[in-house]
Amino acid sequence: MGNPSRVKVTGPLVGYAAGFREALVAEGYRPNSVSYQLQLLAHVSRWMASEGLQAGDLTPERVEQFLVARRKAGYTLWLSAKGTAPLLAYLRRLEVVPVPEPAGPETAVEHLLVDYRAYLCDERGLAASTVRSDLHVARLFLSTRVHAPTLGLENLTAGEVTAFVLSECGHRRVGSAKYVVTGLRTLLRFLFLVGLTPHSLAEAVPPVAGWRLASLPRALDPSQVAGLLASCDRSSALGRRDFAVLTLLVRLGLRAGEVAALELADIDWHAGELLIRGKGPKQERLPLPVDVGEAIVGWLRRGRPRCACRAVFTRIRAPHRGLSRGGVSAIVISACRRAGLPEVNAHRLRHTAATEMLRAGAGLAEVGQVLRHTSLLTTSIYAKVDRSSLSALAQPWPGGGA
Repeated sequence: MGNPSRVKVTGPLVGYAAGFREALVAEGYRPNSVSYQLQLLAHVSRWMASEGLQAGDLTPERVEQFLVARRKAGYTLWLSAKGTAPLLAYLRRLEVVPVPEPAGPETAVEHLLVDYRAYLCDERGLAASTVRSDLHVARLFLSTRVHAPTLGLENLTAGEVTAFVLSECGHRRVGSAKYVVTGLRTLLRFLFLVGLTPHSLAEAVPPVAGWRLASLPRALDPSQVAGLLASCDRSSALGRRDFAVLTLLVRLGLRAGEVAALELADIDWHAGELLIRGKGPKQERLPLPVDVGEAIVGWLRRGRPRCACRAVFTRIRAPHRGLSRGGVSAIVISACRRAGLPEVNAHRLRHTAATEMLRAGAGLAEVGQVLRHTSLLTTSIYAKVDRSSLSALAQPWPGGGA
């Protein structure tokens, strides 16, 4: 493929070709991919000129018409809307073409969920992850009434609420069941607040049997951790990135979302600290251990693509955007497969970090500080893996007898 700068563009998009090329380069596209995208822009622009269209007329419907014409012309590449997505995204950022309006709610359930989302975000001020969870539970519950002409929530009974909980939680673990009943109570309070139910039925949601701190934290043993880290091919950019991500999870017990949210400016190399964006608006600082810093440096110097993205951990292939929480979890799962271990999620490595800190002699208070727990009671579950730590929590027997 030739030099991207030699692609000739005519028509209404000619003024955007240079900026589009620069944007593609900034996002990490290789020269061949840049050339392909510019050739696609050139074809779109020629087609628009033949149709008498201006740059702002490139709606999704027009794009589909262009793709039909491109197929008829015998082209074999970039024949779907996915191929034109980078061009459309660039033009939308410049406000040259309008962002398509999201489809409005079509059912009674969707109408209600729009109002419920506004309540959770605007009035409750909940974190985005909590909003997603509550909406998921609401959709599960309301879908049981979707076949009625109307939702009929004014006739909702405590028996229906209980029946839903029993049906939905019967196949779930304790933690997942608690997530359902908590979200359901929030929804029922909202329905009463806006007058859709005559009575508050939140109290009708049965509690989930479970005892706080009853289970043992499930940590990986040192040989399994070593296997996960050794599975990363550190001669490749992908391996260096995955090694740095796993090292952060294992050594500092970060959550997957916290690793994904880490930005270049969050690393204070002189002070040896990391700024961690935790749950909600929380921002806290943690010390940067030498081995963690070395792993991050290995990725930044010999792996991370040059791009405008400010996230520490990015995609290897263009467009080089920051990893999502799901992307971090996928790194853990892939490492488990390479190491021949049962698949675990990223949170299991948080348990592993806490357990290893205790075994190395750290106190519960110190572990809680690293994990950023707000209560020592939350950290105390890890005392079960160490008898000396557990004895520190023991209270004297009433009466003081031996």
